Amino acid sequence: MAQSYAGGEPLAEVVRSGFVEGTHRGSVVLLGADGAVVSSVGDVRSPIFPRSSSKPMQAIGMLRSGLRLVDAADLALVCGSHYGEDFHVARVEAMLRSGGLTASALRCPPDLPVSEAARAEVYRAGGGPARILMNCSGKHTGMLLTCLAAGWPVDGYWRPEHPLQQRLRTAIEDFTGEQVAATGVDGCGAPVLAVSLTGLASGFLRLVSGAPGSVERTVADAMRAHPDLVSGTGAEDNLLMTGVPGLLSKVGAEGVLVAALPGVGAVALKIDDGAARARMPVLVTALRKLGVAAPVLDELADVPLFGGGVPVGAIRPL
Repeated sequence: MAQSYAGGEPLAEVVRSGFVEGTHRGSVVLLGADGAVVSSVGDVRSPIFPRSSSKPMQAIGMLRSGLRLVDAADLALVCGSHYGEDFHVARVEAMLRSGGLTASALRCPPDLPVSEAARAEVYRAGGGPARILMNCSGKHTGMLLTCLAAGWPVDGYWRPEHPLQQRLRTAIEDFTGEQVAATGVDGCGAPVLAVSLTGLASGFLRLVSGAPGSVERTVADAMRAHPDLVSGTGAEDNLLMTGVPGLLSKVGAEGVLVAALPGVGAVALKIDDGAARARMPVLVTALRKLGVAAPVLDELADVPLFGGGVPVGAIRPL
């Protein structure tokens, strides 16, 4: 049995009309450029499920196993949690066709786009949930193409015992410097592997610190060059990587977020109640503590609360 995550401390407060109506607890770790812990709050050593924040390291495992893609934009989509916009879906379809596959080969569950506008368009067109619209369909397509490249069976590619998933596990262990503490089933049906926030931050720092041409730098460069494919229009990862040159960022479900900047350091955090709204104020505070300054951080520092359709408060970092 893996050591249990002990939980965190108050990281952000919910302030409405000047009244504190709630608090978000969690854990956060800051690493310096040398990988040493600069500061931490909460439990940053016990394992958590990083959820989709693991995708860039999983992509490294795919590239190591023989995955070859047409361009860096495809790799960014494999690393991403796309919003189901038209340009996301079209690229997933093209990637599947390159392997002689159709969306029926995907084993992520049918879903609707994350983007509200894209979701509305699906309904207007008379459509509904589909596997290709699920935010992890890019990752699953990368997994399928890796199996074809390596000569592994496509059947069961999502199961932990499949050779593909064993390679992805090795990549995560290599880059976090930790043994996987537990294996679960992610929302997309693929394995999710437990490591600590410190290990997660270390892995991302290695991604951005890699030599040009290395597999880790290839992944980091693809994501930073195409942040709209990593997430979507107006999404946190897109805004961060567009607004802070050189920053690598990836959110994960259940309140996880990790970011790294070469020559500066890395941040990994988890909001205990899983609330995505508390991630950004905490991340901005952590990045500022590392000396990062950019106008986009000022814009993202407070998440507004509304009453009667107008701002009446905000989620603010503690």
